[in-house]
Amino acid sequence: MRMITFFVIGLTVHVVFFISIFDIYFTSPLVHGMTPHSTPLEPPASRLVLVVADGLRADSLFTLLPNGSSRTPYLRSIIEDKGTWGVSHTRVPTESRPGHVALIAGFYEDVSAVAKGWKENPVEFDSVFNESRHTWCWGSPDILPMFAKGASGDHVYTHTYPAVEEDFASTDASKLDSWVFTQVKSFFKSAQSNSTLKASLWEDKNVFFLHLLGIDTNGHAHRPMSQEYLDNIGLVDAGVAEVVSIIEDFFDNDGRTAYVFTSDHGMTNWGSHGAGHPSETLTPLVAWGAGVQKAKGATEPQPYNDGFLQDWKLEHLRRVDVSQADIAPLMASLVGVPIPVNSVGVLPLLYLNNSERFMAESMYTNAIQVLEQFKMKMMQKKETTLSFLFTPYQLLTESKQAEFTQKARILIQLEKYEDAISLCQSLISRSLEGLVYYHTYDRFFLGCSVVLGFVGWTSYVVLVILKTHASLNRHPNLTKQIPGRNLARLCTCVAVVITLFLLIQRSPITYYIYCLLPIPVWYSVLKESGTLRDLIQTAPSLPLWKCLGYFVLVAFGIELLVVSFFHRAMLTVGLAVLSLWPFLSGLFGKAKSRSLSWLVGCLCLAAFPLMPVVGREPNIHLVTCAGLLALFTSACYLWSSRRRTPLHLGDRPQFVIQMLLVAVCAYVPSLTHSSLQQKQGLPLLNQIISWSTLASSIFVPLLSSTRLFHRLLSIFLSLTSTYLLLSTGSEALFPPVLSWLMFVWINIEQEALLAQGMSGRQELSTIDFSANIDITKIRQLKLDDIRRSYFFVFFIITAFFGTGNIASINSFDPASVYCFLTVFNPFIMGGLMMWKVIIPFIIVMCTFETIQVATQLSSRSLFLIVLVISDLMALHFFFMVQDYGSWLDIGTSFSLPLRHCEHTAAGYNVIYSRGHTHTQKSTRHTVLH
Repeated sequence: MRMITFFVIGLTVHVVFFISIFDIYFTSPLVHGMTPHSTPLEPPASRLVLVVADGLRADSLFTLLPNGSSRTPYLRSIIEDKGTWGVSHTRVPTESRPGHVALIAGFYEDVSAVAKGWKENPVEFDSVFNESRHTWCWGSPDILPMFAKGASGDHVYTHTYPAVEEDFASTDASKLDSWVFTQVKSFFKSAQSNSTLKASLWEDKNVFFLHLLGIDTNGHAHRPMSQEYLDNIGLVDAGVAEVVSIIEDFFDNDGRTAYVFTSDHGMTNWGSHGAGHPSETLTPLVAWGAGVQKAKGATEPQPYNDGFLQDWKLEHLRRVDVSQADIAPLMASLVGVPIPVNSVGVLPLLYLNNSERFMAESMYTNAIQVLEQFKMKMMQKKETTLSFLFTPYQLLTESKQAEFTQKARILIQLEKYEDAISLCQSLISRSLEGLVYYHTYDRFFLGCSVVLGFVGWTSYVVLVILKTHASLNRHPNLTKQIPGRNLARLCTCVAVVITLFLLIQRSPITYYIYCLLPIPVWYSVLKESGTLRDLIQTAPSLPLWKCLGYFVLVAFGIELLVVSFFHRAMLTVGLAVLSLWPFLSGLFGKAKSRSLSWLVGCLCLAAFPLMPVVGREPNIHLVTCAGLLALFTSACYLWSSRRRTPLHLGDRPQFVIQMLLVAVCAYVPSLTHSSLQQKQGLPLLNQIISWSTLASSIFVPLLSSTRLFHRLLSIFLSLTSTYLLLSTGSEALFPPVLSWLMFVWINIEQEALLAQGMSGRQELSTIDFSANIDITKIRQLKLDDIRRSYFFVFFIITAFFGTGNIASINSFDPASVYCFLTVFNPFIMGGLMMWKVIIPFIIVMCTFETIQVATQLSSRSLFLIVLVISDLMALHFFFMVQDYGSWLDIGTSFSLPLRHCEHTAAGYNVIYSRGHTHTQKSTRHTVLH
């Protein structure tokens, strides 16, 4: 098979495997076609005011000042007298859009929204705003439009400020909240003289939504412990008090207005959010007004062991915690609108101040609304599954559904309200479990199909390596393979059967791809069966103990890499083991200085995986130090090679300019952050330098000498310049340390080649990669090449997860991009962080290509070994994830059930997802019973 054909087929297999992860685990949990249900009784409120303080942490609101007073005196008085309070538990990802979707629509965000930057609606959904008669919104242009766009009709009115106002370098971000309060006051003032508007406002089922972004912006710019953040909270408290007074006056104090104050997510001490740290997932909830239970004293010990009650001096008041999605049915019940049809929230009854009948009817409505989703999901799955293969959810069959609903209805008629409520809660619990059951119904089947195809591909690559790149004993009389014609007929029959099966079930088009792809792959494997016979015949002549040792080491190495995805410190263990390689292989006696450099480089790099992915306080001085280290390292490289290969006159100006640029880029972050701290904004010159450096880093290395050493150095200097501009602390030291180790690796591999008896070593500084390659010097694969390929995969993982990674981008520190821009733009900011993550990856890639040239091995050979190791690692990771549980269920939407974020290599956006789920369950039990 030609290389280009092999590459296309391999790329197709891997793209299918990658897409299958999203198709199997990250499909939208939403279903459509349900009928909205509302409580038949008169609601306690005619209107609802929802105030969301974006980025407000629970402890920031509830904690008292050192002198015993509160920075939010108005809300504190509500908590102690007029309303009910608690902690709202959010879910990962703790971003603004997912949080608002949970609050207003009652479900946890569909993950495909990430492709829209959390702004657009990839899948339409219902919301409290959509079910209301009228909704008026004030706030951010990033949040409000998505609820107006998804609403039926034109009854959702939005008022937003320009997007450029969301500037992290703003002198005072609290002006965003002041703008909202000013607009609301002007709105009600103008309504006094506008009879049409006034009439609309006096109608029932109206909602007023105030989105306050100032706290979040100040938290990103100055940290949650800053005076700016805390002062903004006080401003919000005063603004809420004023708005409540204006609304009550407008409606003549009719007592028909309900208020809900909460937050979409919290924020870490270092000013980020997106992950699952308690400071991000614990948000305040305060409700008061019409239909809301007033403050009640705690007559018995409360079931919370987190110590917050004592810290907040609120142990004398009843605390009622909820899941964030529970707030949607609460608001719908208060104002009398149908619960959003996609909601998975459970009505928190302890927030309601109404008759037992109203509570029972509301809970019954909630149960029917969730059951409708279950029935729709079951019907969809039943229609696409053959009847004799369909396995219904046994705890909620059609007969049991009817039994639950009829019994609940009878209990309400008999005025046994507590029993009816308990039964409805049980029905909701089973319905939610059933939703997960049908949502993951085909997961095992699809997973097996994908794994079968991927195992076949890996097997084929191994056979190709053995056939074309290994010295096997060829036995013509044993290479007779399975007759191609019969094999083709068999595979065709299997493909036809699978296609008919999928057609009958009306399966989606992607199912055909996942199920049919393994057939041509395994056809290719079986056609190469002769190569396997050759291997068996050659086995007796191989050094079996050495082969076995390599097999055990590679298996252990793959296990270590996969475990490092879950426990980041395993990379440190791996680097510590790799540091001993020259001493265990006997290279130390032949290259002592390089062996010691390798040891020191590995141990220095091993320190980075022990550092947290996020959470470091900015330390711009370390960025400057990293720049100086990069300059020192580059100067040493040039000095060491000056005699063997002096720089050409044409190359010297380029290296001088690049080194000067590194020095400038080491100073620009310090100047930028100093300017921002003084609230003078982002200097234009700094911004020009930053963007110019980013643009030039891509093509400047192409202008350097074609000699291998000089080209590598030019790449290192260009990438380091950009990395420094995107750094805020110790991570800036990562590229210089990694590059140092990579240069040592290149040199020590040459020593390893000499130790194996390979002659013709060429100095790195004299290799010109633009020269024609002497094909006669290209050698066959050796066992040691497996070790080289594994080192490459290991360093790729280390480079990718050393200081940050794609999975932690949504919880990155915005200060990392302040040299480029300060106005909020998720795509540009995310793109810059992606480039920062990829830079170490590029350094390792260039190093490995250099090793391929220096060790006189074809790039195809090493590529195939790397492919096998990577594929085996991917398969092992796939199975480990299966053991840990599903990636995306309705109950734990977007939460990878791995481990605590601070213990994972990738820093995945999950914190104690299992434990948190248990906490929510126990909380819900407390709230409802």
